[in-house]
Amino acid sequence: MKPLPVLMVAPNGATKTKADHPALPVTIPEIVACARACHAAGADGLHAHVRDAAGRHVLDAGLYTELLGELARQVPQMQVQITTEAVGRYSPADQRALVDRLRPASVSVALREITAEPDEAVTRAFFARCAESGIAVQHILYDVDDIARLGALLAGGIVPVAGLQVLHVLGRYTPGQVSSPDEVAVRLAAQAALGVTPDWAVCAFGPAETACLRAALKAGGKARIGFENNLLNADGRPARDNADRVAELVGLMPDIVAGRRTAGA
Repeated sequence: MKPLPVLMVAPNGATKTKADHPALPVTIPEIVACARACHAAGADGLHAHVRDAAGRHVLDAGLYTELLGELARQVPQMQVQITTEAVGRYSPADQRALVDRLRPASVSVALREITAEPDEAVTRAFFARCAESGIAVQHILYDVDDIARLGALLAGGIVPVAGLQVLHVLGRYTPGQVSSPDEVAVRLAAQAALGVTPDWAVCAFGPAETACLRAALKAGGKARIGFENNLLNADGRPARDNADRVAELVGLMPDIVAGRRTAGA
């Protein structure tokens, strides 16, 4: 399985609409056009959500198949990761069914959502199937309690250690969804205590997104950026579009982004 992209764009998420920003991509043609622009700006990965005809987040294998096909044709250099985000609508069984049917190259799974399945044997079997199929699973961790939960699952053999990928989400469950670059060091300390060395990245909610992602890149990690988490550039002004967010971060960290990508990190 491939390592995480150095700079993954998350262009829409599950809940934002064009009322939040007119450049938010919702349809498949809009997402593909956004991917092309973000790749040109320096992103090498895309975190994909699909929406139904009413604009609602859905775990729909047919829509994902269509999107992945278009992205493979139009932006073949870009690694694509699908989401299994529940948004209060989908069960662990729904999430597993999507991955089992689609068998994507890469998927993100919120640890606290997938482990809501009461039978650990079912969760163990799911992750084993992903490993056997070469599916890169990025475990979404919202706080240090999630990191500790991951440690227990690793120790119990439920989550495989080999090929471990994680995403540290900053600011999601804080008042006003405010993140801080200081939190990066806190998460890394908790991660180090697990005794494993995952392929890791950070995303951050709110106007401190750029500062948080710079801290992550400086610490040797990777970054996920985009309108799913934040609509503002570092100066507090609304970004023109997702490519504008990518270009800002690349412009601030050109040597690290290029060097990490050249090294195949």
